[in-house]
Amino acid sequence: MKVIGIIPSRYASTRFPSKPLSMIKGKTMIQRVWEQAWKSKLDAVVVATDDMRIADEVLKFGGQYVLTDPNHRSGTDRCREAMYMVGGQYDAVVNIQGDEPFIDPEQINQVIELIGRDDTQLASLAKRIEEEDELFSPNVVKVVMDKQGNALYFSRNPIPFMRNLDHDKWLQKGEFYKHIGLYAYKTETLCKVAEMQTTPLEEAESLEQLRWLENGLHIRMGITQRESISIDTQEDLEKAIQFAQNQLKE
Repeated sequence: MKVIGIIPSRYASTRFPSKPLSMIKGKTMIQRVWEQAWKSKLDAVVVATDDMRIADEVLKFGGQYVLTDPNHRSGTDRCREAMYMVGGQYDAVVNIQGDEPFIDPEQINQVIELIGRDDTQLASLAKRIEEEDELFSPNVVKVVMDKQGNALYFSRNPIPFMRNLDHDKWLQKGEFYKHIGLYAYKTETLCKVAEMQTTPLEEAESLEQLRWLENGLHIRMGITQRESISIDTQEDLEKAIQFAQNQLKE
């Protein structure tokens, strides 16, 4: 199976403009994502961007890019366009978040393994929640799964609901999982999901993956113990810089 990794990277982020070009210990964020992706078992890696400033940076560090439509509604749509532009015969696509400069290559390998199974249309990851703050935060997306490891539902609320229990007892009595936003798609599935219209559950929770579930697709979930640093704000960037100073020996 040939698998390509696509890194959607927008310049005009609402909360953090020019985020992909932020410097983290001598390298831009987008370069760090690229380098981590190439440590995995991917056959190819390409940055899908809407801005020549990011494209120029990718060329500078020796990467490959494609220029995509700036009006895409999601990273999934950008991945679909990039896949067509790159060409080649790829069986699956991994959508790698462009704001996770320390993404673990083993997580990418995990979704590659999952999407390589004949019965898997889409694959993603989940990690067990261990902190009460995460459990009740609407910014942390939760997921429940069936016995085969397929996602049943995603929510910003804690799921399942622990009836007749005080909140401080929930983690003691139940198992809760947060969604790690790394996706792999069979190429034909990526084409399908990019054509799907917005659905009521997606609009209610503001979660794109609910559109796929509402349309009858299965998302195979892998369990991971790892979690990378996602950068959405300037404060997140400061934490990432501190992490790099403490952990990296470059």
